[in-house]
Amino acid sequence: MNTLLETRQWRYATKKFDPNKKVSEKDLQLLLEATRLSASSYGLQPYHIYVISDQELKKKLRPASWNQKQVEDASHIIVFANNADFGKELVDEYLDNVSETRNIPADGLKSYGDFMKSKLLDLPLQSKSEWTAKQAYIAFSNLMQAAAELKIDTCPMEGFEPEEYNRILGLSEKKQNASVVLAIGYRSEADETQHYAKVRKSKEELFTLL
Repeated sequence: MNTLLETRQWRYATKKFDPNKKVSEKDLQLLLEATRLSASSYGLQPYHIYVISDQELKKKLRPASWNQKQVEDASHIIVFANNADFGKELVDEYLDNVSETRNIPADGLKSYGDFMKSKLLDLPLQSKSEWTAKQAYIAFSNLMQAAAELKIDTCPMEGFEPEEYNRILGLSEKKQNASVVLAIGYRSEADETQHYAKVRKSKEELFTLL
């Protein structure tokens, strides 16, 4: 089987992590770099990512995570926090980065910046938050697949209380919102779900070729 498909067959939503196995610093940095390189709309990356290994902090987050044991046993908890609101600084800071990285005069980017601002700044607050959350999910998906390529297990988690995460991590003051969480580490041999056959829709059900 093609390695691309083997990796996707291998990964599953790990329910029991081995608390004694930790992701190495080298592998963690690879995962973070792969996540940093993720695509996002306009390249703006309107989110922040919190990488949590502190055991006491993970214990605090567990009750806010529907008491799921993965939060405490996983090597790291990765919290994707989307920008709940933003202004023109989101675009301006990105353009400053483009100007510096690509050695382009800032004046040459003004029309592109004006275009982005015209599409984004007048959105209702809820629409802004929904859009930034979608961007966070793109990076989240890339991290999950990068981990699988390194044979690092993951558990994607939407089963948590965002308001409590925001309170514990101090996100609201930063105009951020916890949108999705990924537990990473290594599966426990006692996790029976690793042996379950993967259940997905058939190609005929899922795809329409036009």
